[in-house]
Amino acid sequence: MSPNRLTQNPHLETEMREKVLEVAIGRAVRGFRKQQDITVADLSAASGLSVGMLSKIENGLTSPSLTTLQTLAHALRVPLTAFFRGFEEHREAVHTRAGEGVELERAGTRAGHQYNLLGHIGANASGVIVEPYLITLTETSDVFPTFQHDGIEMIYMLEGEVGYRHGATVHHLRPGDTLYFDADAPHGPEDLIVLPARYLSVISYPQ
Repeated sequence: MSPNRLTQNPHLETEMREKVLEVAIGRAVRGFRKQQDITVADLSAASGLSVGMLSKIENGLTSPSLTTLQTLAHALRVPLTAFFRGFEEHREAVHTRAGEGVELERAGTRAGHQYNLLGHIGANASGVIVEPYLITLTETSDVFPTFQHDGIEMIYMLEGEVGYRHGATVHHLRPGDTLYFDADAPHGPEDLIVLPARYLSVISYPQ
């Protein structure tokens, strides 16, 4: 696969299908089967259902009867209700209006360095925590904050210009520039070239 090729296409019309009960059941069946490290053929032998039928169920292409689900639940040794959890699970969304981000202090915060958390979702089904910040730098400082933490971070410049250090390299960021990096290396704004400067910082790490 080409390194520039996306593994997920955000334009595919799959979002609506995620809510279809058949798709949720199919994903649950496949997930339990893989957790137990058994093949479709193994599950077919244990349940008495054909490989073709199991393939249709796992791909959300058919609506299995209650009797079929009971058979699968017995073969996979899970409660019948386990197949419906993905469909019923609450998915959280956080809408933060302009100017309503939570202002906070991070380690190394200096005067003129403002951090606004734009939203936060804790433990979730994805297994990933994402922290989006809007950072505004309005004053020069004799000591610049340097951060080092787990995860991956993305910086997107909105306004102004900064020299942003990552490890041993300082990157000159201008409006529209993106810096994407391993956040375990020391990083932070080192040179405030054009003020005020504003940029988005999105940090993601396993929960």
